[in-house]
Amino acid sequence: MALTIGFLGTGIMGAPMARHLGRAGHAVRAWNRSPDKAAALAQDGVGLAADPRAAAQGADVVVCMLSSGPVCDEILLGPGGVLPAMAPGSLLVVMSSIPVETAQSQAAAAAEAGLLYVDAPVSGGERGAVAGTLAIMAGGSPEAFARAEPVLSAMGRPTHVGPAGCGQLAKLANQAIVASTIVTVAEAITFVERGGADPAKVREALLGGFADSTILKQHALRMIERDFAPGGPAKYQVKDTGTALSHAATLGLTLPVLSLVDGLFSEMVAEGDGDLDHSAVIRALQRRNGLPLG
Repeated sequence: MALTIGFLGTGIMGAPMARHLGRAGHAVRAWNRSPDKAAALAQDGVGLAADPRAAAQGADVVVCMLSSGPVCDEILLGPGGVLPAMAPGSLLVVMSSIPVETAQSQAAAAAEAGLLYVDAPVSGGERGAVAGTLAIMAGGSPEAFARAEPVLSAMGRPTHVGPAGCGQLAKLANQAIVASTIVTVAEAITFVERGGADPAKVREALLGGFADSTILKQHALRMIERDFAPGGPAKYQVKDTGTALSHAATLGLTLPVLSLVDGLFSEMVAEGDGDLDHSAVIRALQRRNGLPLG
């Protein structure tokens, strides 16, 4: 069934996601703080909204893909925010990576306004967004997820993981695995390069074994080729690892591996590499070891 969808945030990830919704036959109105980033969507039938409220007015569903929890709260709940512009009974889907507590407070505000709410962060990076194959972790009531599932399925593979906030919890678990694995792969590439092996051939030899992973396939190649054009900028990776550690502390947990990984990404961002792809964490290892930067 075709729906009217307001889409907020058309950056690296949001633009192809909105495009898939338009191609699926939905009437999409997109808004972005930098309008030029949304303009190209018009060729895929996506309309452009002058402001967030205009995107949300009369929409069956509003999808939020903004950069952070504070930005989402500003646009959704701040003065002139989106929530009052949404019709009672409509659905708000926040696909940004935000703190668990932020998703829970947004869900409470949405319920007070008579809206359904799903937090549905994603994994798969720019490639997954473009291909429409994102892993989507959804938190919310069963009723809210049932409403959201057809919309989410146009962008990837949605899985309902629990009540509101649990989508973000699952995303933080995902980011802990991703960040830790990227650092381990970066260490392995640095190790074999220093030892005199051909890193491309080592990667080839490891594919299909127990060390194989999407990160070995994609990010090890980026490291070997020194191609750090941002699919997932490091400054967002460190945001997520920091958020995961903060939430772990509220649960009374200590996560020693993630603490070390977060420290290395924080060091990388402090050294000016925050806008590079997170695979560029190998540069932080090179600096630590006094090696030439790739």
